[in-house]
Amino acid sequence: MTTITTDKKQAWYSGRWAQIFLHVIAWVTLFSLPYLLRPSPDQRHAPDPDEHLWQIHYIANAFVLTLFFYLNAGVLIPKLIYRKKYLQFSGILLFFFAALVYSRRLFIHGFIAHKQFELRPTILFTFFTLLFILACSTAWKMIRDKMNADKLASEKENENLKTELSLLRSQVSPHFMFNVLNNMVALARKQSDQLEPSLIKLSSLMRYMLYEADEDKVPLDKETDYLQSYIDLQQQRFGAKVQVNVVMDLPEQGYEIEPMLLIPFVENAFKHGTGLIPDARIDIELRARQGLLQFTVMNKYNAEYTEIKDKTSGIGLTNVKRRLNLLYKDNHQLLISKKEGWFVVSLQLHLH
Repeated sequence: MTTITTDKKQAWYSGRWAQIFLHVIAWVTLFSLPYLLRPSPDQRHAPDPDEHLWQIHYIANAFVLTLFFYLNAGVLIPKLIYRKKYLQFSGILLFFFAALVYSRRLFIHGFIAHKQFELRPTILFTFFTLLFILACSTAWKMIRDKMNADKLASEKENENLKTELSLLRSQVSPHFMFNVLNNMVALARKQSDQLEPSLIKLSSLMRYMLYEADEDKVPLDKETDYLQSYIDLQQQRFGAKVQVNVVMDLPEQGYEIEPMLLIPFVENAFKHGTGLIPDARIDIELRARQGLLQFTVMNKYNAEYTEIKDKTSGIGLTNVKRRLNLLYKDNHQLLISKKEGWFVVSLQLHLH
């Protein structure tokens, strides 16, 4: 099955172990701030006998804030914010805020007897610290959820594109097979000597369609061999009634192309460029140079003849346009025109 690659290579920082490493670095830095920011012994007026107690208290608060960070990201936001339970969320925030303020009061009264507990600066410091952790936790959770949602949407789009391409290709193949089998019936009725070589060509075409055409890309020379076999079968069918001119100019350097991409243009030319058309003629030219494929198919048509369309009319060109847009996007240019009794299809394709 054809696969479409739409996801870019995953950034190193989005990996699981990279995320764990970055979080560990962030928390170690936060826990180390009392040691990193403390004044040197030469800058102190007097040693603080309770310094180690303050450091223990800071580390304990840091662990509580770490717990709050992941509790908010993993539980509060998904269970409360996303479900619009703002009152319960506010209640939990007030609980954490009060617990931090009260824990500082208990710490000072229980371990720092000579220091008086000051409520106002404690409230301000705790409020802004908790607000900072809350903002970081919420931003991290929102960004992570957005990245996961974008990744899921990209995967769904990729699956939809693969499914659509599979359907488009499956519509091309039966249409082509019906035409070729009609050719075989015509040769059998004429008891033509060309029936056996035609069956051999048909066998090679079916082998290509069943095995080669299921790949993402095929060598350009295989695709052109497929086109040439189809053209040979059609020439055997129409004989001298239709003049067919074919030029296949391929470089020595190998290129790859989406399989079954060019056949609808040729098939369309034989379908609509034969019949009640004086001096029917089909010109097919394919050239590939410097990564650019130029493919032109021209057939005469009778403007006065109104063709009776069946249910499959127009499916080939419509499908190939859609496939070009899906697979090559801005790397192709397709021009279809009618001028001076000629129906002209011109395709320029940047090969990868």
